[in-house]
Amino acid sequence: MGMEAIVLIITAYLVGSVSTAILVCRLMGLPDPREGGSGNPGATNVLRIGGDKGKKAAGITLLGDMLKGLLPVAIAHWMNLEAQVIVLVGFMAFIGHLYPIFFKFQGGKGVATMLGVMFGLSLPIGLAVAGTWLFVAKVLKISSLSALIATILAPVYIYFLAGEMSWVLYTSVMTLLLFWRHRGNIQRLLNGEESLIKAKKETVE
Repeated sequence: MGMEAIVLIITAYLVGSVSTAILVCRLMGLPDPREGGSGNPGATNVLRIGGDKGKKAAGITLLGDMLKGLLPVAIAHWMNLEAQVIVLVGFMAFIGHLYPIFFKFQGGKGVATMLGVMFGLSLPIGLAVAGTWLFVAKVLKISSLSALIATILAPVYIYFLAGEMSWVLYTSVMTLLLFWRHRGNIQRLLNGEESLIKAKKETVE
């Protein structure tokens, strides 16, 4: 692995460590998302605590979290790095979001950043994962369940659309980590206590 790849991998982690939710809330005069609502620094919680500014703030947060995953992977593609290095770059951006060095390693749940990584790997993969999330959200109206189903299918989509096993492996690890971060949501799902998506008021975490 060359020095340029190592630098990009480290940079991807640092970019992932920039908490869009916290910065957006500070800039827009909103409460710290770690101290209100669910306590998760993600787009859904920003929407939850944002009041009249919530929809705009959540949209910016969602876009920023996705770009943290997409841009480093796109740069890795542009640099013509090996497939396993490309996905490792995305993986480290995802890890940065979950465990940000700038915020005491207390990050978000990773759905938007993982989706950004999927779009970075390839447009068809990203569309498949995003389309699954939207379809399940429309039918079942549970944000967390939609995210869990979409991400657990991501390695399957990669296998059939790209056939790159290193991508399948790293995406599977991301899915496992994402499930771990959603363990509270999973318990509420099993108990029938998870909240439904409210019309025009939910997004992803």
